[in-house]
Amino acid sequence: MVSDEAMMTLALREAARGLERGEVPVGAVLVKDGRILARAHNACLTMNDPTAHAEVLALREGGRILGNYRLMDTTLYVTLEPCIMCTGALVHARVSRLVYGAADPKGGAVASLHRLLADERLNHRVLVTAGILEGPCGEILSGFFRKKRLSSPLRSDPEDERSGEIPKWS
Repeated sequence: MVSDEAMMTLALREAARGLERGEVPVGAVLVKDGRILARAHNACLTMNDPTAHAEVLALREGGRILGNYRLMDTTLYVTLEPCIMCTGALVHARVSRLVYGAADPKGGAVASLHRLLADERLNHRVLVTAGILEGPCGEILSGFFRKKRLSSPLRSDPEDERSGEIPKWS
């Protein structure tokens, strides 16, 4: 039996691979009967594809390997709470269980911003386990966005921040 922590560690490795490519560092691992079917990281920039989230890429590969778009009896491990698109894909693929690390208060569709998987009108239920390795999952994302903000050409001058002046962007 595989542990949630061990699989989330693999998902974190995938997130790190995405980070190396300049992608938002989210990683996913799809497992069935203790066997890893697929691993993926975000590739939206690399693929010029807004649907190339780690979850979607892992589901696509899992479907290819199983020869079926229904991924019954699978568990998806992902470092960040899935968005609306990815949550919908989990339902359509009939994934049995979702395990995620960090919550996403700005875009999470499982518990933070929306609660799509709790909607009893849906024709499939996904069991959810949240907060596995939440600290490391959150930190890789926080570090990425912190670095992005610091290197942004639109960043205000530190002197403006200290003086309380509104920065001029022209």
